[in-house]
Amino acid sequence: MTTTAIPHRPLRALARDALRGAWDRAVASGALPPTKPDTDLPAIEVERPANPAHGDIATSLGLKLARPYRRAPLEIARALAAELERAEAPGGGTLFASVEVAPPGFVNLRFADAALEAVVAAVLDQPAGWGRVHAAKPLKANVEFVSANPTGPLHIGNARGAFVGDLLCRVLEAGGHHATREYYFNDFGAQVRNLGASVVAIRAGQAVPEDGYRGAYVHDLVAALPSDLAAEADRDPDAASWTVGRWASEQVRRGIEASLAHLGVHFDVWKTESSLHDEGWVARAVARLRESGHVYEEGGATWFRSTAFGDDKDRVIYKSNGDPTYFAADIGYVTEKFSRGFDHLVYIWGADHHGTVARLQNAAQAMGFDRAAVEVLLIAWVRFVRDGVEASMSKRAGEFITLDELLAEIGVDSARWFFASRAPTTGIDFDIELAKRQSNENPVYYVQYAHARIASILRKAAENGFERAIDVRGALAGASEAALVRALVRFPEVVEDAAAARETQGVTTFATDLATTFHAFYRDARVIDPDEPERTRARLALVRATQVTLANALALLGISAPESM
Repeated sequence: MTTTAIPHRPLRALARDALRGAWDRAVASGALPPTKPDTDLPAIEVERPANPAHGDIATSLGLKLARPYRRAPLEIARALAAELERAEAPGGGTLFASVEVAPPGFVNLRFADAALEAVVAAVLDQPAGWGRVHAAKPLKANVEFVSANPTGPLHIGNARGAFVGDLLCRVLEAGGHHATREYYFNDFGAQVRNLGASVVAIRAGQAVPEDGYRGAYVHDLVAALPSDLAAEADRDPDAASWTVGRWASEQVRRGIEASLAHLGVHFDVWKTESSLHDEGWVARAVARLRESGHVYEEGGATWFRSTAFGDDKDRVIYKSNGDPTYFAADIGYVTEKFSRGFDHLVYIWGADHHGTVARLQNAAQAMGFDRAAVEVLLIAWVRFVRDGVEASMSKRAGEFITLDELLAEIGVDSARWFFASRAPTTGIDFDIELAKRQSNENPVYYVQYAHARIASILRKAAENGFERAIDVRGALAGASEAALVRALVRFPEVVEDAAAARETQGVTTFATDLATTFHAFYRDARVIDPDEPERTRARLALVRATQVTLANALALLGISAPESM
């Protein structure tokens, strides 16, 4: 989906607007009392009922207004329902086919066919924008993810961060926000020096240091070491580990970038830790903290007074020997990001970083930034399992499955689906053998097959001289048609919820449910019927709208929508 596509207004949002209007009219008519200035009134909320028999949309506003209005919930619900029956759809006609009051104070609403038909017409007219929505308060977000140290190829233990970050950026953008993808890597610390020492040792035929790195990729680095750099390392053995390490880490970084590109993940910014020091961002951040009285010296070290913000202890910025800590770079990074005009920072970290979250947000607050604008998503670990045995994940020992190897075995689409279908905070066992299966047991295959089946139907229709209608007006009387259109019109709401929750499993659930509803429709309704050409044309329009919805849902996840399988 392109960023220039025209967003659609979710039906849920129209229902919310209609409820707001009904409330205002009920007050104006005297059916409900006027609102006092100091009254604490609830927000207007609507939701999709779990039981479809209760309608398309429901609200419990009658229950929530019972206390401030001092009236029975059913009385309030009836007053709202009377006004909701007059609600109009944007294109004309009534918005709701039925408005029902249910004890103890619910209002259940069912959309009129005309409202559903208007959505399908918009999907067919503007397919590229279908699923994109406006945000009430658009964010200019910086999303930093993966950020694995460039000391070895990306392995499948790093993979979840790549998937979560890319998927989050996709749903934020579809949800009306702007997202900049950023990769931050450590080119400043001991790991880089240890990588260089490993290359130097292997080149000299010596044992790899205890803190060094092993594996075939290190031998590949030895073979690729430029002759001039090798000569420089020979001339200055004391600096060789650092000199070679900086070069080696850049080669690894390029490999990481290529692996991520294979996955369909691209970064707008690659940021190094050293640049934060070299460009003075760390020094500026410390000065800012010092000016606000939150920095002090003790034992030769420089400390941030994190306990003033609820932390269990203060945090070291500079060690007693003058070396900066990782925390020093973290606070410099916050300052540097906000200086670029972002109003929201998202960090996607592994669950083992939970202890770092509070100190980062504390420092941001101490520097005068909005604490809530520094958001950290902690993702749970993944166990990759093959035939019941967990795959090893040791980069130092060189015993791991690389991301490239995983993608070569199961494919990008399957990998993306499996990660998208779980909440990032939930630990999962990733069954490699299941992800490889080309059958309905594999959910991504099931959804892609629905799209491919629709493509086949449309091809067959064209071969037999049938063109789809421009809309589905008057064609939703059948139970199969009604079920399918009600399934597909929910897509913008699913996107809206995914962007708000920072999760994508709702998208995979929606796509699976839509595929299931389509397969039932195809079973029960004859799409191409030479004896009923007008019904055929209308059903082809509904099928095309379903195809667009499936394609856009898959595209939102970075997954292909095949025309044949």
